[in-house]
Amino acid sequence: MHCRSVPVAVGVLTDSEGRVLVARRAAGKPWAGLWEFPGGKREVGESRWQALVRELHEELGIVTQAGIPLIRLRSLVDAVQPVTLDVWRVTAFSGTPTGREGQFLMWVTADELDALPMPPANRVIRRAGRLPERYLITPPDPMPLGQLVQALLRAVAQGVRLIQIRRPAASSAELAALAEALAPARREQGVTLLLNGAPEQAHALGYDGVHLSGARLAALTMRPPDPGWVGASCHGPADLARASALALDFAVLSPVRPTPDHAAATPLGWRRWARQVRDAGLPVYALGGLGTADVSCAQRLGGQGIAAIRALWPAPEVSV
Repeated sequence: MHCRSVPVAVGVLTDSEGRVLVARRAAGKPWAGLWEFPGGKREVGESRWQALVRELHEELGIVTQAGIPLIRLRSLVDAVQPVTLDVWRVTAFSGTPTGREGQFLMWVTADELDALPMPPANRVIRRAGRLPERYLITPPDPMPLGQLVQALLRAVAQGVRLIQIRRPAASSAELAALAEALAPARREQGVTLLLNGAPEQAHALGYDGVHLSGARLAALTMRPPDPGWVGASCHGPADLARASALALDFAVLSPVRPTPDHAAATPLGWRRWARQVRDAGLPVYALGGLGTADVSCAQRLGGQGIAAIRALWPAPEVSV
């Protein structure tokens, strides 16, 4: 006999200092004593948004004014009760959160959040909350190192915070120099720099993590132990299921639309993309013929945002 999944609305709130709000689960509940993001069960007749607004008011005493979908997950509260978590990034609220149901609340930094004991599904939410909505991939055409660094710094100035370095012909020395040249942006502006390559190479060269090709994902038997962040290129449900089973941090699912670089690939279209992402179990970026105007569409359909090369690549500097 299968139990029907219980719908739950969850909110990820941040304060003016960028800290995240968490609550400790009360004694007598599953996962008692662990930390979680606030929320609760959706009532019959409520939309997902209505449930979030009501639950955060009942639990925290705040009025939720705006938010965007972050991720949708299926999980278990205990050994038998499945739940579907509709997680929102709350972007505006009024009032001061207080534990109206006796729960202990705490604002924590991203590093503190990673160290807290949390139920399994909250690890995925935690990762989704730290990922930005845009993922820049460097162009396949090689360019001089100095020119590449300057272009990436312009992208950072325009708000890009997650970058994949894809230079298969580059030497280790060149890749290490690139990571070092971007070290100030990584340290001061929170840029995450991933290497498209082997996990051990990314770790050895000082990158923040690795992006796995489809071939590397297929060859994995466990999550790479060294890189901090691990993403992967996926092209269908089997790839997404593998990425989730290996506890990777995110995936890129493509192509949504036709692209010049992959003219032979059959585009998914938004409907098929959304179906495959719905139960992926990890944050997923849309890739393939997309621009910044597609970010909200990807998020509305359950994705993290978009990944792109041309659409996120900064325009050249104009000499005057």
